[in-house]
Amino acid sequence: MSRLLEGRGELGTLMRMARLIERAQQHLRDHLPAELAEHLFVGGFHDGRLTVITDRAVWLTRLRYEQAQLLSRLHELPGFEAVSGFDFKVRPVRPPKAPVRQTRRLPARAADELSSCAADVDDPRLRRALERLASHAEQEP
Repeated sequence: MSRLLEGRGELGTLMRMARLIERAQQHLRDHLPAELAEHLFVGGFHDGRLTVITDRAVWLTRLRYEQAQLLSRLHELPGFEAVSGFDFKVRPVRPPKAPVRQTRRLPARAADELSSCAADVDDPRLRRALERLASHAEQEP
């Protein structure tokens, strides 16, 4: 696996390209105003042109005005001297977010009811399940 990731084979080439694109993205973001930088994503490099993606058309317009400055900044990076221009695209870019965890509360009174039900149940599996559920009740301070 390390041989593949270090640059031997197709995966190594892909990993090098991914690192270059990441460096380009960070370098361009570092030289833009903060409100614009967070909306710039580098999507790829093909035929001497860097694909720049943003999430809304308003940011695309601002990036077009910054195009000459971005190109000169990009030429500062080793490996990007041959970039001749940009292809701008608008795509909704959503970073992965962890789902919001929903916390549930079980009032002490409800736990008492569950415990009472568990005491009256003959099925041992159902009794254990009700007792386990009742054990999640809020503790009184």
